[in-house]
Parts: sequence; structure tokens; C-alpha cells
Amino acid sequence: MNPPSPLKGELFVNKKQINAIFIIILFHSIGLIGFLVPGFTLIFQKIVPWHLLLMLTVILLCHQNINARFLVFALCLFIFGYGIEWTGVHTQHLFGNYYYGETLGIKLSDVPVTIGINWLLLTYATGVLMQRSRLKSMPLRIVTGALLLVLLDILIEPVASHLDYWHWVNDIVPLKNYGCWFLVSCLMLLFFELFHFKKQSIVGPVYLFTQFVFFAVLYSLQS
Repeated sequence: MNPPSPLKGELFVNKKQINAIFIIILFHSIGLIGFLVPGFTLIFQKIVPWHLLLMLTVILLCHQNINARFLVFALCLFIFGYGIEWTGVHTQHLFGNYYYGETLGIKLSDVPVTIGINWLLLTYATGVLMQRSRLKSMPLRIVTGALLLVLLDILIEPVASHLDYWHWVNDIVPLKNYGCWFLVSCLMLLFFELFHFKKQSIVGPVYLFTQFVFFAVLYSLQS
């Protein structure tokens, strides 16, 4: 039996990536419309946890060479992301004095389980973007990626309380929130770098770009 043609293998991977990108853009577009059309906001807030699970599935399935090592990476980031938020909520020593609403779904000790998924997705997407960039220095990739995530958080914060993601006491976002976002992002991106994954597809970066567009639109309308 002849071995499969490399061209066919590439075509299959490309089709999978195209389908993944289509799903990411489609569901973010639908979600954006749902949040903007009066009367649909509450319905779409209930869908947010399922949306995150769908994005996780789509992005992870597009990772080249899913193995035990990669699953350990994903699990560690998920646990670390949840743990950081648990510490933040219960001590106020990290991000500031905040609490979670109902939009992100089921909570474990006052912290939504999906927040670990969110940190995993954002770290992976940013890590792959930096991996595909022309930045040769690992520290520079980490710092640049962390700054991108802080910029994303700046867009998210004004929208978060409106959509019942999370709420700040006295409705004031402290500056240390952004400092902590930067430091936590650096740690997570360092963890990504230490695994030395092969160069991954653009699916992760597309997810990150779509997040920027999604929250930038909501931010502009919220302001």
C-alpha cells in the first residue's frame, strides 16, 4: 500500500484549520449580535460557558501532535488559571476586590470553573502568536505577549460588569489589576515557552484577534 501523499495531508490540515477559523469567527459574530440586540442579552449570557467550551475544543483539536505532554500543559494552565482567580477573589491581594457574576457559569468556591479555560485559551493563543512572530528573544516574546493580554483586559473591564462576568467593589478597577494581569500572563507565557511546541497553526492567533474585535466593539458602544 502506498503511503499517503504529503499534499493530501496538508490539504486535510488546511481544511481543518479553515473550518476552525470559520467556527471561531461565526460564533463570536453571533455572540456579538446577541449582546447588542435588546432582549437577547440574557439569553446569550447563559450561552457563554458553552461558547468557551466550544472554543476550547476547536483550538485544541487544531494543535499539532496532541499527546500526554500537551494534555499536561493544558491541565496545568487550567488549574493555575483557576487557582490564581480563586486567590484573587478570596484574598483581594492580587487583582483587587472583585467577585464573579453568573455569566461564566458553574462556580467552585465562588469562582467559575470556566475561568481556567479562559486563561488557557488566551495563553495558548498568545503563545502561538508570539511563536509565529519574528521575535527571536524568548523574554521579548513573553513581555510582548503579556502586554497584548493587558491591552485585551483593558477592553474587557468596562464590559465585564455590564454582562455580569465579574464586578469590582465600588465599580473601580484598581491599577494593580493590570499589573497582576501582566505578571500572571508572563508566568503563563513562560510556561508555554518551556514546552517548546512545534510551530502551530494560525487558529490560536485568529481566536485572540477575534477576542480583540469582539470586546473592542462592545467597549466602543459601552463608552
